[in-house]
Amino acid sequence: MTTNRLEAFSDGVLAIIITIMVLGLEIPKGSDLNSLSPLVPKLLNYLLSFIYVGIYWTNHHHLFQVIQKVNGTVLWLNLLLLFFLSLLPISTNWLSENNHAAWPVIVYGVVLFLSSVAFALIEKYALRLDSHNVALHQSFKNRKKEIVSTLLYALAIALAFRFPYFSIFIYAFVACLWIVPDRRIEKILK
Repeated sequence: MTTNRLEAFSDGVLAIIITIMVLGLEIPKGSDLNSLSPLVPKLLNYLLSFIYVGIYWTNHHHLFQVIQKVNGTVLWLNLLLLFFLSLLPISTNWLSENNHAAWPVIVYGVVLFLSSVAFALIEKYALRLDSHNVALHQSFKNRKKEIVSTLLYALAIALAFRFPYFSIFIYAFVACLWIVPDRRIEKILK
């Protein structure tokens, strides 16, 4: 199977996730700029989650530029990734509504951690499925950033019991690591 339908479906789901997240934002209660101040933490949480969806969208796009074939397993692993990402709106809202209390921060981190694992599983299985795809194998020789990111999510989850704001900082730091799309695939395709 080609990747066209998988990519189109994934793009649609990610667009819906962003739509749900923005619908979770409140309309300010007044008409002056001061009425925006209570919404700043929610807007920052939305921004972080929006960036994460953008990171997954761009890296998903890059990945499927080099993957030449998919099968049922890749389709299901992609659905697993989309499932975890679809939990971002509720975890983002829970985080916002509870002033970054420990459990909402932990759940947010678990969603990021599981999304990271699901993406890694897609990569790993694609490498096995398409074992003769030189571009794919060259693109994923160095996976340090993926490993470091996943370990940082795990560390942030553990720290959130005592230091939830530090965990949020770690989540933002990992997002900064990935804000520039993964260049490994672009270099191989050139």
